[in-house]
Amino acid sequence: MPILNKDMTLCISLAARPSNLGTRFHNYLYEELGMNFIYKAFTTSNIEDAIAGVRGLGIRGCSVSMPFKEAVLELVDVVEHSAAAIESVNTIVNNDGVLTASNTDYEAVADLIARYQLDPSLPVLVRGSGGMAKAVVAAFHGAGFADVTVLARNSEAGEALATKYGYRAVSVDPQPGHAVIVNVTPLGMAGDAADELAFTPDHIRAAQTVFDVVAFPAETPLIRAARDAGKLVITGAEVIALQAAAQFVRYTGVTLTPDQIARASAFSRE
Repeated sequence: MPILNKDMTLCISLAARPSNLGTRFHNYLYEELGMNFIYKAFTTSNIEDAIAGVRGLGIRGCSVSMPFKEAVLELVDVVEHSAAAIESVNTIVNNDGVLTASNTDYEAVADLIARYQLDPSLPVLVRGSGGMAKAVVAAFHGAGFADVTVLARNSEAGEALATKYGYRAVSVDPQPGHAVIVNVTPLGMAGDAADELAFTPDHIRAAQTVFDVVAFPAETPLIRAARDAGKLVITGAEVIALQAAAQFVRYTGVTLTPDQIARASAFSRE
């Protein structure tokens, strides 16, 4: 990576619990490609001031994670369809002080649904109702899935998300039997919830595909249990690599090869 200099382009992430995944992913590729960029993770207690800083300091790109994905909507200038449709932002690009918001989480989940050829006729159970859950449910809807249940502790948020797409919402675990189960909560994430299983063993046994969007660790309790049960698994590591690659294109204009994405993703987890 070039020595820090006045012309270096800065990209950042904003999250309640910053990790090094994005930092290592982007900086690995900046160095490999010889780009005068640097990427740094931040947290904030004042999202309004943070976004004002993005605009005022000329920060080129900003990745947005929990719990800021909805709050930044009113702080940007342009909202692309991917973010407007689900009222959730994970990417901001700064073009000379004009902030444009999009959602590459949606793009990544839609790509994985297609890549793994998930059958739209199968019933799906999605646990969660926050910003990432909005991206996941929208992606399943866009892929033609008609039978989706949203399981949310916040019954009001769950009902609103499900109703938007003509799906059903529940606030307690339904009976096992969904062919695709998706965790979009912090359960299993490194930290206080690291040992928690997002679905019961009965739900895992009844499923064909288990999808956990938790990015770190990639091998959550849910993913480990699903592998042990012989299920098809889709991990949060795959989601974050694809969404980060889409952000990279927006920030730099450079499209990455699958090999570059794979190597940067592997490096980010070392």
